[in-house]
Amino acid sequence: MISNMSTLTTFFLTGIPHTLELDTTLFGLFLLIYVLTVLGNLLILLVIWVDPHLHTPMYYFLTNLSFIDMWFSTVTVPKMLMTLMSPSGGAISFHSCMAQLYSFHFLGSTECFLYTVMSYDRYLAISYPLRYSSLMSERTCTFLAAGTWLSGSLHSAVQTTLTFRLPYCGPNQIQHYFCDAPPILKLACADTSVNEMVIFVNIGVVASGCFLLITLSYVSIVCSILRIRSSEGRHRAFQTCASHCIVVLCFFGPGLFIYLRPSSKDAVDGVVAVFYTVLTPMLNPAVYTLRNKEVKKALLKLKTASVFTQDR
Repeated sequence: MISNMSTLTTFFLTGIPHTLELDTTLFGLFLLIYVLTVLGNLLILLVIWVDPHLHTPMYYFLTNLSFIDMWFSTVTVPKMLMTLMSPSGGAISFHSCMAQLYSFHFLGSTECFLYTVMSYDRYLAISYPLRYSSLMSERTCTFLAAGTWLSGSLHSAVQTTLTFRLPYCGPNQIQHYFCDAPPILKLACADTSVNEMVIFVNIGVVASGCFLLITLSYVSIVCSILRIRSSEGRHRAFQTCASHCIVVLCFFGPGLFIYLRPSSKDAVDGVVAVFYTVLTPMLNPAVYTLRNKEVKKALLKLKTASVFTQDR
């Protein structure tokens, strides 16, 4: 339970480091990215829902990823836009900051676990194609997906509780564009060494562990692919996994850079965080559609059906 001994009722987010002349440009850029992110992920959800051929474990996990990305971006980008539009836009109440921190780590850690599950799914599909349907049954998929959401929730609850049980009585400017644990802890009126250690273990080690498991899965996948006799089969298997690898690198790279460093630099962290909080959620729909023949076929069917309905 959070015991709040703070005298502060409001924090102020400083936003991304930039010159004032770039306010309008950055606002337009991030607004465009946000709209594309929401529409792109909604489109993936719609396509998978309406096309029975995409009702497979891989696309079941992809719907979870698209849903997470849509809200992961929504947690941070709208507040960033408000900060760019107005000097007072960076104001955020104590409890709203707490809610943003919980939501951010809940969705972020759930996505981290989900990437691990998706790599395991690809490993089973390529290494054990004949047993895949029995190994990755509907019940197993539901269990794995629920496990990622539950793990993310518990991870975030620990992080949020430990961060906001500290007293905050001094400066109230958070050197970031959203409420994250490292910049918030710098404002605490108490020793934060325990919290910093928990951040390292609870975020850094968990993310590193997930990344290691993903790497091991793909090493096994590559070995299995090399044993495929037909060049067409090898090409298709590599193409299926390449999109996942691209997204994983874009998500884990910046996150590990921020949370595993011994010291945090506000300006650098703010810029690096843009990659996995803003750009990666936008890239997922593009990567999974432009590099995936099945999704492109489903999109074409959806477009054809829409045109046919309008003609009638």
